[in-house]
Amino acid sequence: MREHLKRRTFAIISHPDAGKTTLTEKLLLYGGAIHVAGAVKSRKAKRAATSDWMELEKQRGISVTSSVLQFEWDGIHWNLLDTPGHNDFSEDTYRTLTAADCAIMILDAAKGVEPQTRKLFHVCRMRGIPVVTFINKLDRPSRDPLELMTQVEEVLGMQSIPYTWPIGSGDLFQGVYDRHGKKVLRFERGEKGNASKAEVKVADLESPELDAMLGAEAAEGLRGEIELLDGAGEEWDFERFRDGELTPVFFGSALNSFGIEPFLKAFEDLCPTPGPRVDAQGETVEPTDERFSCFIFKVQANMDASHRDRIAFARIVSGKFEGGMRVHHYRLGKEMRLNRAEQFFAQERESILEAYAGDIVGLYDPGLFRIGDTLSTGGVMSFDAVPRFSPEHFGRVVLLDPLKRKQLQKGIHELSEEGTVQLFSEPGREKDPICGVVGQLQFDVLMFRLQHEYGAKVSFDRLPFAHARWVEGATTPEELLAARIPLAVHDQDGALVALFRDDWELERAIRDNGEWTFLETAPIRAGA
Repeated sequence: MREHLKRRTFAIISHPDAGKTTLTEKLLLYGGAIHVAGAVKSRKAKRAATSDWMELEKQRGISVTSSVLQFEWDGIHWNLLDTPGHNDFSEDTYRTLTAADCAIMILDAAKGVEPQTRKLFHVCRMRGIPVVTFINKLDRPSRDPLELMTQVEEVLGMQSIPYTWPIGSGDLFQGVYDRHGKKVLRFERGEKGNASKAEVKVADLESPELDAMLGAEAAEGLRGEIELLDGAGEEWDFERFRDGELTPVFFGSALNSFGIEPFLKAFEDLCPTPGPRVDAQGETVEPTDERFSCFIFKVQANMDASHRDRIAFARIVSGKFEGGMRVHHYRLGKEMRLNRAEQFFAQERESILEAYAGDIVGLYDPGLFRIGDTLSTGGVMSFDAVPRFSPEHFGRVVLLDPLKRKQLQKGIHELSEEGTVQLFSEPGREKDPICGVVGQLQFDVLMFRLQHEYGAKVSFDRLPFAHARWVEGATTPEELLAARIPLAVHDQDGALVALFRDDWELERAIRDNGEWTFLETAPIRAGA
């Protein structure tokens, strides 16, 4: 079972508009998966970005769901997890990071570390994922490279070591110096402009050709900067990188394809192979274990509008997937057959009969899977890898056409299993479900998808609550209401949940009810 050594599974994270979708496309372009890259937000462009497949994403020019893109390059099977950059979809990003072994953090060279980057970086920290930094948009006016690296160290609390170094910035950006290959790489735009690979000229740092290639002033400036960096004497340490204490830094312009090729070549060695995971019982599960195990980190309905299907995305932790195999479903507590799996290129897909540890596979879902489910052979196993967080915004669904109640129930149930929204019901008002989301924009996505995919037009009556807590120790909503808790509801599994308007109400409830436990994430329970 050495197949997992050929796998690399990584996610791309960034603040909105730092260039994440563009970099994703360029990695696919250089990886040979696509031949022309489609720019984001280019209204005249004939192609939308490959990874933004949902209709709403194409309209708004942002990613609102995570998508999975797979390609082969240099004998390696790459699984690229594209995440939403927008803050309102941070929960989807967190879930996606649970399936990744490494993250590429993109920073805008003019802005440095931005609030969302910081939040996502802390998610990587919580998950213990190593981070590779790509400083993008060097073709525009930029901050000083040393200043950017100092900010990474101060704000994110990890040492940064430049793998490549920029030659100029803005209009004077010519290329990068590859510190490991000891080569100067000067880029020129390809024949198809930004949609194709950049032309590269290579020279040694000390060669006389460099002056002619870059211009005497730029060449001399570069030599001085490299001498300074080498003199700083910071040694590269792979173990510290893997432990999340150190980040290699690359510079470039994804839009112009400058600096992408050296980045991808280096990333092949930097991105760790699939490693062991600890299950909920505290046992270490190695990728080489004979037992097959995987967990579901995403469910997506209606990827193909004409087929109305549902796909559950699973990260294989150990063993080998084979079509037709029987597995144990932990939450449902029963055996089931996995007939076929698919691998993805955004919306395009192909059926596969086998897959290995580290791979992301799409399982056809007849309504049995939910985010956080564990499937395994050889007995019961569970990973509590994918938490369900407390929502921060709540709204009661108002159906605008009473004849569409059936479509609403189907849609809202399917979208809640997909993780787009969390569903709560108030005793006595079960027909008017309460939706909870982490970010406001998720309400817009929910309204759009209910109307366009299920034919149910809805609006939301916003509710004043800001926190949900799963309560252990109490058994009925009446007990919670008697304890002066503002609203007591059930989640989609029937678990008791308390809703609070502010921190003060929450703290008072915890203080006054010491015999109860208030949980910030939903507990995962085994089936019978």
